[in-house]
Amino acid sequence: MANYHKLDGKVVQELKDIANKLRIHSISSTQVAKSGHPTSCASIAEILSVLFFNTMRYKVSAPRDPSSDRFVLSKGHAAPALYAAWAEAGLFPVSDLNNLRKLGSDLEGHPTPRLNFIDVGTGSLGQGLAIANGMAYVGKNYDKASYRVYCLVGDGESAEGSIWESVHFASYYKLDNLCLIFDVNRLGQSEPTSLGHDVDTYRKRLEAFGFHAIVVDGHDVEELNKAFHTAATTKGKPTAVVAKTLKGKNFPKIEDLENWHGKPLGEHSDKIISHLKGMIKNAGPLQVHPQKPLKDDAFPVDITNIKLSSPPAYKIGDSLATRVAYGTALVKIAQTNPRVIALDGDMKNSTFSENLKKFDASRYIECFIAEQSLVGTAIGAACRDRTVPFVSTFATFFTRAFDQIRMGAISQTNVNFVGSHCGVSIGEDGPSQMGLEDLAMFRSIPGSTIFYPADAVSTERAVELAANTKGITFIRINRPNTTVIYPNDHVFAVGKAEVVRSNPKDQLVIIGAGITLQEAITASKKLSAVGIGARVIDPFTVKPLDKNTIIENIKEVGGRAIVVEDHYFEGGLGEAVLSATAMERNIIVKHIAVPRVPRSGPPAALLDRYGLSADHIVTAAQEILKM
Repeated sequence: MANYHKLDGKVVQELKDIANKLRIHSISSTQVAKSGHPTSCASIAEILSVLFFNTMRYKVSAPRDPSSDRFVLSKGHAAPALYAAWAEAGLFPVSDLNNLRKLGSDLEGHPTPRLNFIDVGTGSLGQGLAIANGMAYVGKNYDKASYRVYCLVGDGESAEGSIWESVHFASYYKLDNLCLIFDVNRLGQSEPTSLGHDVDTYRKRLEAFGFHAIVVDGHDVEELNKAFHTAATTKGKPTAVVAKTLKGKNFPKIEDLENWHGKPLGEHSDKIISHLKGMIKNAGPLQVHPQKPLKDDAFPVDITNIKLSSPPAYKIGDSLATRVAYGTALVKIAQTNPRVIALDGDMKNSTFSENLKKFDASRYIECFIAEQSLVGTAIGAACRDRTVPFVSTFATFFTRAFDQIRMGAISQTNVNFVGSHCGVSIGEDGPSQMGLEDLAMFRSIPGSTIFYPADAVSTERAVELAANTKGITFIRINRPNTTVIYPNDHVFAVGKAEVVRSNPKDQLVIIGAGITLQEAITASKKLSAVGIGARVIDPFTVKPLDKNTIIENIKEVGGRAIVVEDHYFEGGLGEAVLSATAMERNIIVKHIAVPRVPRSGPPAALLDRYGLSADHIVTAAQEILKM
């Protein structure tokens, strides 16, 4: 093999010794915690030893240095072994490992980015590879740096379809800076995995997807080292190392046996630790350390204070879909910051994210119809503040990737999601294409910010604000045209509602968003014609909701309000308002929403059929004033 130098015998032994020390730490820490997965840690001990102490380039003093190699532990339940590797590398005292799973300790049961050496939270299986793909794509195409990305997945989680979505992505984009490692230890949680130790089938599947696949003995440090060298020198395709391992390796009477998943070793621990100590040949401190110099070639980037390149340029009364305005705004912020990127799931001509592709094709990533890969890739791309990703597709299709989105919140990610084709107002495509649960989904995400712009002007400003907002954001955009109601110089803010129509003699408040705000304005005008004043409020952000403005205005008109939304009753704008007003005296809120699974039909007809049209709002207003 070109340029490969066989490891010195002393280094081989020291790497074996480190592997066994990682096993000891995993046993000890899970024993103190009285919970954990020491057998799952044991199967990857040599893999971590070779990676962290001979292959990877990183700074112990700065684990998230932008130029360092990345490591994603997709099988997050093996976290104790990863923590042990960093402790042995000198990042923190080995004694701290005994804080595993303690309340208040960041050494949680699964990796958390509250730790300075963890990029993303893992533990919900099948997600690590998509994240690693995002990191590798950024490294190859934007940073153009020499860092490599390593992702370790378990054989059990390889049953997840998201893994194979991500395998396809990595191959399609020729991510030769990515090394995927399969820990094929044969045993799942409750029984053997479907393929067991059939490593040849893993190899064939990976090769069929376009990977360079290498089968190794996962406990042979020389074979592992050679495989990682091959991965680093393979060009034009990613490499997968299929490592045949044993769960509970070097644990007498436990190795390769069922019913030891997720259990500390209990009464067996002392004897097994003694056995492992007997296998360690070097009595003193180990000498091996990451030997390859780190190349500082991932240069600093600035993703702060992102602005539109020019202000909105619309006329009040113009009719334009907010999804069109999203595409315009995306290009505008991309013009002012080279790290703004777009990812889409083959919906770019519907979401108008294609506008960025037309402006700069290098900053558009087509993820095809694979929403779990789409979301995971964006999370990876956002790591270490290297890009500002905007992820778009039909709002309803994000439900397929809800687990990835919620894990994104755990990962403290800064990803902006944009969902088009929301509600019954999309029309004839019918309920399978209608986002009717999306607000409920994103409202449930901790720390999320939800924008629901009513027109083109507010959409452009929502995009600008989202680009500068920490955490997960969601922008809900409409398919049908809506009328421009705001002047181009209007100032919007997160958590600030807009009173778009008011009169001192108003008798009720109507709250709508997007398409239903337009219906609310029309209803207000119709009510005015019959002598009823109806104040109209645009929340702009559903989360955080401007409770003060909403409550103050409802009280000013006598305590009557209607919320109308193109969403199911559960979890959307209406429930946000009801929650905000729940502790207020003398306030009555009538909630209008989609009551059942809708049908296909013209947008206007559907709004009327499901009670969301201006005429229905007028009727509701007349009813609530009688209460």
